[in-house]
Amino acid sequence: MKNSEIRELTVREIEERIDVERGELHRLHMNHSVSPLDNPIKLREHRKTIARMLTELTKRSNQEKK
Repeated sequence: MKNSEIRELTVREIEERIDVERGELHRLHMNHSVSPLDNPIKLREHRKTIARMLTELTKRSNQEKK
């Protein structure tokens, strides 16, 4: 998910997507511990997507405080 796509979402949608991404990341970690993933880069992609969404949430909360 790109930054431009994340900016278009509402705060509630971002929070929901973070929960979904964290669940998916957890599932991938569990599968990877049992047997190697076909594409281990997916782990990095999910981590970075979560970080992008959290950054956008922080940015929005800081703007509300000002």
